[in-house]
Amino acid sequence: NVLPPLLEKSLERGWRVAVQVGSEERADALDGHLWTYREDSFLPHGTWREADAADHPVVLLIDDANPNSANVRFIVDGAALPDDFAPYERVVLIFNGEDDEALQRARAAWTECKSKGFDLTYWQADERGKWQRRE
Repeated sequence: NVLPPLLEKSLERGWRVAVQVGSEERADALDGHLWTYREDSFLPHGTWREADAADHPVVLLIDDANPNSANVRFIVDGAALPDDFAPYERVVLIFNGEDDEALQRARAAWTECKSKGFDLTYWQADERGKWQRRE
């Protein structure tokens, strides 16, 4: 799973993060995964359901809220783009490029963001799993 290392890097940079997923079930699964994905560590986070969501460095949510004043937003699991991009330094769309439906949604998001004048980059894992910027 590519998301935990990206969240770790975001926290290392001092960023606050919102992770938007497509359903409550997916949020619950990701919540559990972030506590257990490494034997020697966990990723501090909370969910939108918690009263102290504003205090968490990473918040999992299912809508475009921003309870922790995140400056980076990850969009996963086919979730929609936020209506307001202004609070974010970066918005990261993660999708499975081998899933035709996910690829079509990503292309539509790319077109929408390009039309709004955003600076876009596309990264893809090579055969060794190393991320490469694509032009």
